[in-house]
Amino acid sequence: MFTAEEISELVRGIRRENGFPDSPFRIDEVRYDKEGSKLFIIAHDRTDKSVIIGNSLVIGKLRERLGVGQVTIYSNLDLEIKRRKLEEAEKLVSGTDLEFLLPIIEAEKRFPPRRWPSVKGDVKTLVFMSFNAKALLGFAERLNLPYEAVGIRYAFPKLKYEPVEAEPREIFFPNEEKLTRLAEERGAGLVLADFPFGLKFRDGVALLNPFRFLHIGFFELKYLFGFERPVIYDKKALVDFVISLTYEGLMESTDGANIIWRMWRK
Repeated sequence: MFTAEEISELVRGIRRENGFPDSPFRIDEVRYDKEGSKLFIIAHDRTDKSVIIGNSLVIGKLRERLGVGQVTIYSNLDLEIKRRKLEEAEKLVSGTDLEFLLPIIEAEKRFPPRRWPSVKGDVKTLVFMSFNAKALLGFAERLNLPYEAVGIRYAFPKLKYEPVEAEPREIFFPNEEKLTRLAEERGAGLVLADFPFGLKFRDGVALLNPFRFLHIGFFELKYLFGFERPVIYDKKALVDFVISLTYEGLMESTDGANIIWRMWRK
C-alpha cells in the first residue's frame, strides 16, 4: 500500500532530478487499485495537481518507479464537481426508461477506483460514430444495450457501422434533429453520441452523451475502451470540441493540444 507521504517524496525527487522548480504541493489521499494496477493521487487543489503532473513527465517517471500500470491525478475539486454532476444525472433518469443507469451512477460516486456492476439495458439504441466512437460502442456493449451503429462513411475504417449521410462537423457536434428522426424511423428510444450535453429528451427519444453525463474524462475513456481517431473530420470543429472538453474539465490541455497536432498533421 502506498502512502501520501511516500508518493510526495518520490514526486519531489523526480522533479529535482529533471530540473523542475521546487514548487510546494499537497497530496491529500492516495488510492491504489491492485486489481487494475492503477494508482490514484488526490491532490488538495488544482494547483497542486499541476505541480504533481509536471507536464506529464513526472507522472511517467512515477509510474516507472512504482511499477504500476497507470497513475492518474485528481484534485478534490475535480471529484466534488463530478459528484455534483452525478447527483444531477440521478434526478434526470429517475422515473424514466433510463433508470438502468442508476447503478452506474452510484458506482461513479465512489470513484476512484471505477467498479461498475453488471447492468442490462433494455432500450433499443442507436450509436452515432462521433469522436469517441470506440468508447461509445464499448459503453453500449458494457451495458448490454441492443444497439446498431451508424456514422459517416470511411470516418472510422477500423470499426464496423452502417454509413449514413452526415457532415464532417457532426463527428464532434452530432445533429440532434437528424439523429432523433433516424432513431424514430428505426424504433430506437436512445441515441448515444458525443453530444455537447449529458442527456436530453427530444420527441420521446433520449439523446445521451454517457461521458459528459457521468463526467468521465478523455484520458479515462482511452484506458477504459481504447480510442480510434476519425480520418474524416472538420478541423475547426475539432478545435472547438477540444476547447469545450478542456473548459469542462473533461480533457487536460496537454492531451487536447496533442490530439489537434496529431490529427492536423495527417
